[in-house]
Amino acid sequence: MGDSMISTMPQVTVRTLREMKHNGEKIAALTCYDASFTRVLESAGVDVLLVGDSLGMVVQGHDTTLPVTTEDVIYHAAAVARARSRALLIADMPFMSDASTETALRAAGRLVKEGGAQMVKLEGGSHQLELVRELTARSVAVCAHLGLLPQNVHRMGGYVVQGRDEHEAQHMISEAVALQKAGAQLLVLECVPCRLAEEITKALDIPVIGIGAGPSTDGQVLVLYDILGISAGRKPRFVKDFLDGRGTVEDAILAYVKAVKEVRFPAPEDCF
Repeated sequence: MGDSMISTMPQVTVRTLREMKHNGEKIAALTCYDASFTRVLESAGVDVLLVGDSLGMVVQGHDTTLPVTTEDVIYHAAAVARARSRALLIADMPFMSDASTETALRAAGRLVKEGGAQMVKLEGGSHQLELVRELTARSVAVCAHLGLLPQNVHRMGGYVVQGRDEHEAQHMISEAVALQKAGAQLLVLECVPCRLAEEITKALDIPVIGIGAGPSTDGQVLVLYDILGISAGRKPRFVKDFLDGRGTVEDAILAYVKAVKEVRFPAPEDCF
């Protein structure tokens, strides 16, 4: 798919994603941090580009996402925005950028105005409800994030699966519904059991994007460098190297999009 063809395709919006959920069409999302990869991802048919604070680990070399600043995300989001033609662009709110409502509104405003983001992503449940309402009231589209929260890695005691027991699962379902009611237009579920992810996806009208959450969510997202097999350190169970056995980066990304759309990824061995 060439650049000229991409430019003539309809823009992916929050309404598009809702229609995809309604029609049972899977959403293919990937993280992205620069202009060159943006063009490759869009050519492959990726629907959503996430400028994640994962850049702290895969680009900057940190052990966690915590050192990433608002300025870092703005820099990378702006690079993606300059090359973006079709896909929806989401930018992460980095650690402590939501320390107060005033701080969060300022950070979100900068991500949209300076970074070109069309939506911002917030980690957390009940404590974020008021902020979701405030951002929504100011016309900032919000993607919520439940399950494993990388910015809470120290409090959670590591990168561990969330929602395994019944009480924790029911609480997560309640939080998901509350976030939707507060105005969130998208939800990312990370590292939760397949059955719980399926329940939450069915309970919500907004699309649910999974990462390590099984095949029943409305779409999938992975870290770009993970699907290319070039991330350092231990690979999570839900990660698959799509470059393995393929000749080019473009082929790997096309294979990822096709596998998501055809519900071949994630497979049972990728799930909790």
